[in-house]
Amino acid sequence: MNVMTLDAILRTHLTSFTHKVFSTLRPGDPFKPNWHIDAINWHLQQVVDGRIRRQIITVPPRNLKSICASVALPAWLLGRDPTREIICASYAEGLSVELHNQCRNVMNAHWYKRLYPGTQLSPRKNTETEFKTTRGGGRLATSVEGTLTGRGASVIIIDDPIKPGDAASETMLSRVRNWYDGTVLSRLNDKAEGAIILVMQRLHMDDLAGHLLAQGGWHHLNLPARAEADESIAIGPNRWHRRQTGELLHAARESADVLAEMERTLGSFGFAAQYQQQPVPIDGNLIRWSWFGRHALPLASGPDDQIVQSWDTASKDGELNDYSVCVTAVVRGNRAYLVGLDRARRNYPDLRRRAIELAQEYNPHALLIEDKGSGTHLIQELQYDGRFPVIGMEPRGDKIVRASNHSAMIEGGLVSIPRRRLGWWIFRQRSPPFPIRDMTIRSMPLRSC
Repeated sequence: MNVMTLDAILRTHLTSFTHKVFSTLRPGDPFKPNWHIDAINWHLQQVVDGRIRRQIITVPPRNLKSICASVALPAWLLGRDPTREIICASYAEGLSVELHNQCRNVMNAHWYKRLYPGTQLSPRKNTETEFKTTRGGGRLATSVEGTLTGRGASVIIIDDPIKPGDAASETMLSRVRNWYDGTVLSRLNDKAEGAIILVMQRLHMDDLAGHLLAQGGWHHLNLPARAEADESIAIGPNRWHRRQTGELLHAARESADVLAEMERTLGSFGFAAQYQQQPVPIDGNLIRWSWFGRHALPLASGPDDQIVQSWDTASKDGELNDYSVCVTAVVRGNRAYLVGLDRARRNYPDLRRRAIELAQEYNPHALLIEDKGSGTHLIQELQYDGRFPVIGMEPRGDKIVRASNHSAMIEGGLVSIPRRRLGWWIFRQRSPPFPIRDMTIRSMPLRSC
């Protein structure tokens, strides 16, 4: 194929252009074509041609969605029309900058300059967050909730507006939805003709994709890792992929065995959202009783066992106040075995006394204490004491977020509890059926669960 023919294809066929972009950015990696890449680019091309104004694409991670939507598409748009103004947003500034620089590298490549000689980057504005063309168009990179005052665009591309670790936080979900409702739509130069594209992996029922789909008026390309039903998916002009139930999205990259391992790693809730694009409501089932392994007490010791104690402290002992709780666990490889729990309402002097007693009794390799309220004072005093390996912990996110971060580990059978009665007392928070001193845990910070 001669250069002129190849250039003609790259100017008119977004998937071919994306292949060239991939080869430029990852010269050592083979490009693995697949129908889903055709589907993504065909739908993006419909936006470019003005046939679609609101497009949502939901797809599992690591399936080229960002190269397609945030790198190749802006470069292709500006090559065809260097007056276009484009805003690209992701959940974090670092990710936005990385994608922006990839797009800039493509537009500085020799083949791109040959392909689009009329599109040139202006030396007056060419930074890690924004570049302009000599014709007045350009690409602006920002983060969700980033400042867009006074900025406008003809195309807005939102690529992964929330990271998986924040998806269980209603606060973060609400902030993303409010950012879109209060900021994004108003940034279109032409509200009737401007286009908005959202590409993401689903993370929660009420994530931005769920929020917008509930409003209606959006075209949705949904690409689960395993097909849930027979369907026909447009991949080009008068071209369709007939996908059958159970068919994998891209078996050459992620086989059935790979997906099974991802499901074990992420857990059923995480996999349903991120890979199947079907987040399910938690409804109290974030952690299920049946997921925990069982072991007998006393637990036989192993040569590589690590004992970890973890405290979540309160500072008052009244009956309406919170409990101070210490769990002790044995960490053996990637498994944690609950061997003890201490839970009571205590004033600070009694709390300090009990923490020392338990540390002396179990001699932990790490003593984790939440660095908040009375926990901060306890950390300082025990560190001054000098006998215990104290580590201050700063919890991130609310209790639901922290529980979701551990649910896959528990579902995978990596957390074990004693066979009799201890689990009943921990999870139902009743009066202990046997003395507290018989219940202690050797583990990582299971208190966050």
